[in-house]
Order: sequence, then structure tokens, then C-alpha cells
Amino acid sequence: MVILGTIVNAVAIIIGGILGYLFSNTPNKLQELIMQGIGLTIIIQGISMGLKSDNFLLIIVSIVVGSIIGELLEIDGRLNQLGKWIEDKIGGKSKGNIANAFVTATLVYTIGAMAILGALNSGLNLDHSLLYIKSMLDGFSAIIFSSTLGIGVVISAIPVFIYQGSIALLARYIHLFLSQELLDAMITEITATGGILILAIAINILEIKKIKVANMLPAIFIAPIGVILVNYFL
Repeated sequence: MVILGTIVNAVAIIIGGILGYLFSNTPNKLQELIMQGIGLTIIIQGISMGLKSDNFLLIIVSIVVGSIIGELLEIDGRLNQLGKWIEDKIGGKSKGNIANAFVTATLVYTIGAMAILGALNSGLNLDHSLLYIKSMLDGFSAIIFSSTLGIGVVISAIPVFIYQGSIALLARYIHLFLSQELLDAMITEITATGGILILAIAINILEIKKIKVANMLPAIFIAPIGVILVNYFL
């Protein structure tokens, strides 16, 4: 099954999120320290991903153009509205935390090399090993996120399923039109662009400055388009 790895990933997030929520009575100071630790590790991940680029000018253009598109579409605002709508429907003691937990977890789980590479590998080769590894990582991090941010982490499994599942299904046909060399170049620049967004997420987690990371998401799709344009027209 093409989306088997994606299904396992979504289930791992749900299970981890529920476990974390059940053990969420952690002292506030410890929760804050844990989130700071997560933020610092995400910074390292973002830097390592961002440095993979072979054309940093393309990354800059992708971020700028993607941010303009995201701002016009108000992606960040719409995601927060969705989170708040979920809050209103669920309510309970987590009310007020669900939107932030949902948006933060969604961005962390979808913006990353393993999400893209794992889904592509599932679609191209029916090899789900990368997504199985990602599932374990996401499951454990969901425990931490949910214990500190709230039950909204569980709901992030839905966009993760849609995002990775769509990539996997698309990958079943994309190799018919693109060479392996071009596909590898696209993956490299997508990964590097994602690294910049991962850094922005870390800055938000550490409360250094509020960045509307969701409004930058179109950059992920601008980067591979740029690779195609550079290869065929420049």
C-alpha cells in the first residue's frame, strides 16, 4: 500500500499525543525547560537541513516569493482559525491551548526532510522504512509536545496524513516525467528551504520573536519549481 507509512506515522502521533496528555501534570518550570531543549535541538536540525542547498540564491527567492503568497493567502491566520474552531468544539480544560499545539505540531511534523523523503520513497519504491523511523521519532516527540502544549498535538495527525499521503500518491507518477537527477536536485532544495522554516519554528518555540511560519509554507513548493526553471531555462 502506497500510504502505509503515512498511516503508521499518523497513528504514532495520535498514540504519543494521547499518552503525553495523560501524563501532562508536569511542573511548569520543567515544561518550560523541556520546550527550550526541544527548541535548541530543532535549531540544529534546521541548520543542518539549510546547509544542504546547492543554490542558496534559489532558497532566498523561494522564501521571499513563498512568504508573499502565504501572506496573501493568510495561511497562518487560517490555521489558527481552524485550531480555535477545534477549541470551541472540544472545549474542556485544554481550551486556549489547542490552537497553538495544533499549529506548532503540524509545522514540526510536516516541514522536514524525512516527511518529504519518506513520502517520496513510499510512493516511488513502496519502501516505508524512512516513514517508520519518522513515526517513532514523531511518536516520542508527540508525548513531549502534548504533555507541555496540550491535546491539540493529536489533531496534527490529520494534516500530516493528508500532506505525506498526497506526496506519496503523487510520487507514483512524478518519476514518469522527471529524471532522477532532477528529482534529487528538487529534494535537496526542498530540504534546505524546509531547514529555514524549521529554524523559524525554533525561534517561535524559544519565544525569541513571533514568526508567521505558516505564511512561509508556499516556499516549499516554490523551491522545486525554481529547480525546474533553472535546469531547463538557465
